[in-house]
Amino acid sequence: MQSADTEIHPLPPFLPEKAKLLMLGSFPPPMARWKMPFFYPNFQNDMWRIFGVAFFGDSDHFLTDDRKSFREAEIRSFLTEKGIALWDTAMEVRRQKGNASDKFLEIIRPIDLSAVLAQIPDCHAIAVTGQKAMDTLASIVNIQEPAVGSFEETVYGERRLRIYRMPSSSRAYPKPLTEKAAVYRWMFEEEGMGDNK
Repeated sequence: MQSADTEIHPLPPFLPEKAKLLMLGSFPPPMARWKMPFFYPNFQNDMWRIFGVAFFGDSDHFLTDDRKSFREAEIRSFLTEKGIALWDTAMEVRRQKGNASDKFLEIIRPIDLSAVLAQIPDCHAIAVTGQKAMDTLASIVNIQEPAVGSFEETVYGERRLRIYRMPSSSRAYPKPLTEKAAVYRWMFEEEGMGDNK
């Protein structure tokens, strides 16, 4: 039962049928910051700019013409084509400061990873997109935490998985956009998703 001061995840998981890679963040920002009803909806978050640089060499590729929002339908279509699923590691949280910061996010109920993976049988790689997501996943999967920009392999249930630790797409994470995008491009290439044709 949900407590009065907690939030339940407001989105369904995005799980394309042929997904090979599952990207896990922590939890969406407060809805007041959303520019679309999808993952990484905060315009100050650079995830879709990272994707733009990694696949198209253009940080604005997934931005709307007025540069004020994201092209959600194109993002969904692209992710489906590439076989990239999106979900988060927290299903219920308490915001200790009422903001989007992971630092002040208390996770009440984590992801049911087995149930999610059961829906994407071709998936053999998980990428976590921040420290809170990594900490939460590590509490579920028996793994030594990889360094940022690397992966570790493990077996979860009967499935062999690569667990990638990626740089956060938050602008609070101190690394230039182009450097973050280079790390993501490397991961996509490792998983056979490198070209955008």
